[in-house]
Amino acid sequence: MHTIDENAPVIVRLSTVIDAPIERVWQLHTDIGAWAAWNADVDEATLDGPLRPGTSFTWKTHGLDITSTVTELVPGERIVWGGPANGITGIHVWTFERTGDRVTVRTEESWSGAPVDAATEELGQALDQSLRSWLTSLKDRAERGV
Repeated sequence: MHTIDENAPVIVRLSTVIDAPIERVWQLHTDIGAWAAWNADVDEATLDGPLRPGTSFTWKTHGLDITSTVTELVPGERIVWGGPANGITGIHVWTFERTGDRVTVRTEESWSGAPVDAATEELGQALDQSLRSWLTSLKDRAERGV
């Protein structure tokens, strides 16, 4: 099982409960090419093949061009991706847990690298804000229906 870098200078862990079927939440979150339709922080995203470990996707967010590679995929439960972007190595773990008619979505992300060492507090705040926005957008879209 892949995990974040527990020794990274920036680590953010957040969660939310979404009042929607897990199938809908999972579909929204893993339809990478459609992220920009519901997540205002994502300008565009393209999956470069089938969604499975080893497949990469490119996306633009907050002015950054990022290429991430899926390292773990448990359909309906867990997806992990990561990679370098502008000198920052990010590892992102998402888990989905059905609780009755609701879904608890947990996100954990670590950032390391020279830019993070140089601006740990600022980048930590930026990551926290970005992930809070992502979870809010996912919750809003899933609860409205697809």
